[in-house]
Amino acid sequence: MKITELKAKNKTSKYSILIGKNISNILNKKIRLMFPKADKIALIVDSNVPKQFIAKIKKSLKGKRIFIFIYHPSESSKSFNFVNSILDKLLKNKFNRSDIVIGMGGGILGDISGFISSIFKRGINFINIPTTLLAQVDASIGGKTGINSKYGKNLIGAFYQPKLVLTDTLFLKSLSKRQMICGYAEILKHAIINNKKFFYWLKKNTQKILNKTDDNSLIYAIKKSTQIKLNFVNKDVNENNLRMALNFGHTFAHGIEAANRYSSKINHGEAVLMGMIIAIKISVYKKICSQKISNEILKIYKDNNLNYDINKFYPNKKKYKILDYLQNDKKNNDNKINFILLKNIGKTTQPGKYKLSMNEVKSNFEKFI
Repeated sequence: MKITELKAKNKTSKYSILIGKNISNILNKKIRLMFPKADKIALIVDSNVPKQFIAKIKKSLKGKRIFIFIYHPSESSKSFNFVNSILDKLLKNKFNRSDIVIGMGGGILGDISGFISSIFKRGINFINIPTTLLAQVDASIGGKTGINSKYGKNLIGAFYQPKLVLTDTLFLKSLSKRQMICGYAEILKHAIINNKKFFYWLKKNTQKILNKTDDNSLIYAIKKSTQIKLNFVNKDVNENNLRMALNFGHTFAHGIEAANRYSSKINHGEAVLMGMIIAIKISVYKKICSQKISNEILKIYKDNNLNYDINKFYPNKKKYKILDYLQNDKKNNDNKINFILLKNIGKTTQPGKYKLSMNEVKSNFEKFI
């Protein structure tokens, strides 16, 4: 059982991210060392997690009182209603701040269980066990928590760091290829914005990741992607400047998801894949990125059948609904739309440097998609 340990460390907190295959058995030992006063554990579980994995985690938590809450994740259910229902149960069962909340599931589950942890008695111990590739390489890292509003995605939330992240690739065994692509989108994004060498490694090894044919390649991709995200998060934990670069492709991605009413027709990773291509086209339009670079990135899409055409999902004028959500993007600080654009593979523009008016976006929309 080989375990890779990465450290998240900033001014306010530090925690470990443990990565490996079939490493869940280490959880109880970590809890005994880190939380000797903990008596109760609230296990908030994604309903998509296979029962044998839930049983495996429950079995490893010996000597603790376990309360299991099942959550049926969807962007539309990422709301105060579920938050209130869990808070009520924690209070009813007399949880205190020395006890533990464990979120076990995908990114939505991690966001909502982290948010619950942040506001319960102003902060209870939180452990994140991401079970999807998307959650393992992105959502579980950096302490972003939150729920959605009718005005957009993740507009209500807090920065709240977990005490431990346990990334076990065994959980990925049950994922479909579409779910793997969803997580791969963030891996590709991290390579595009920060690491040219990793990007060229992905060009050769993407199929091994998507098809789960090589454990070493999968673990390496998760490790590299996590290191890249930590590089940004450790320097700018509250997303005041540098960390905003991680939102490359997300300005339009969040609009795509909101316009689609967060239905399963388009998942987060698919929206990010589309959003990155739009951001690259805007980069070429603003003459800060060459068409050659754009074509090189597009090739990795085509070679691996990654969908990037919005028109397949939004016929006729319906795609213009996406624009209605752009002005609520969290990177904006005035009436213009703040874009993270691409200079070269591995290098983006500085946050706040390139802004487009809504009129400019609308008049060039067909060119960008």
